[in-house]
Amino acid sequence: MIDLHTHTLFSDGVLLPAELIRRCEAKGFRGLVITDHVDYSNIDFVIPNILNACKEIASVAKIKVHGGVELTHLRTEHIKSMVKRARALGAFIVLVHGETITEPVLPGTNRAAIEAGADILVHPGLITESDAKLAKAHGVRLEVSGRKGHAYANGHVVKMAKKVGAKLVFGSDSHTPDDLLDRNHAECIARGAGLEEKDIQEMFKEAESLIGL
Repeated sequence: MIDLHTHTLFSDGVLLPAELIRRCEAKGFRGLVITDHVDYSNIDFVIPNILNACKEIASVAKIKVHGGVELTHLRTEHIKSMVKRARALGAFIVLVHGETITEPVLPGTNRAAIEAGADILVHPGLITESDAKLAKAHGVRLEVSGRKGHAYANGHVVKMAKKVGAKLVFGSDSHTPDDLLDRNHAECIARGAGLEEKDIQEMFKEAESLIGL
């Protein structure tokens, strides 16, 4: 299993980075990216500290770990500059908190994240076909979410991605130990969203390429 979307107590998760990594290692994960929520107030604090933790652990862990970030509830006008800022701070992967149907995310966030060239648009909700086409053109991956609530729109996301040929990745969006999903559970969620076996394998191969496995 490779998980590209996880949280620690540096945002709204409950685990220290070391414990999150160890729990994933014990579950047999091959790769992990820690992507805590940030906005203007904490980006300069969170990213360096997550990167330091990953650097300390990566040399001795049996799992490939990277420090990323999830830009969350930003004003659409600021998303492009914040993507650049996150990368300048060293974020390995930049996620943007998309227009999930369970939160009052500003309309236009999906489009702004895609135009900014984020690596992954997570839980993009009822993404439009035009935005999905733009995601394909910009190489932005769309997430199939393992998190309750966000996952309600997975079927629509898969439908749009398959229609236009956009790439998909899976993320648990874990905040607690119980949120961490093994490969079998992740594949079940993907099947429930309408993905066929070959699509599921391609989705996880995309994760492998992103994390360098």
